[in-house]
Amino acid sequence: MLNLYVAPSSASSRKARSWLNEHRVEFKERNISSNPLNSEEVKQILRLTENGSEDIISKRSNIFKKLNVNIDDMSLTELVDLLVKYPDLIKRPIIFDDKRLEVGYNEEEIRRFLPRYVRVAELKELESRLGSEFSKVN
Repeated sequence: MLNLYVAPSSASSRKARSWLNEHRVEFKERNISSNPLNSEEVKQILRLTENGSEDIISKRSNIFKKLNVNIDDMSLTELVDLLVKYPDLIKRPIIFDDKRLEVGYNEEEIRRFLPRYVRVAELKELESRLGSEFSKVN
């Protein structure tokens, strides 16, 4: 099952929800501001990242600026505890399943959560349209 972690005030969260609904992708939504993550859930997300905490911490957030912490000097346990205590440090939306993770909204990247048969069908349709456009030019 696809998970969508959002903040209600986030325009990117609203775009991600809308895109998933529009493409009929089933997902479970969770507002992580009002229903914060526990340490195991934070670790699960960190395991899916490519660049660790860089991928999920919002260094432009007000709370990050107020805390004035150096993430690079923290142990994993300290980092996880910080994210549990201050969920607004976490970028949103977070879209993930058992193998894939997308942080933020990017229309090209979110497509990988479409079922494979849908992506294949869309590719064939695009190739068909491009082929007919090409034949009109020649």
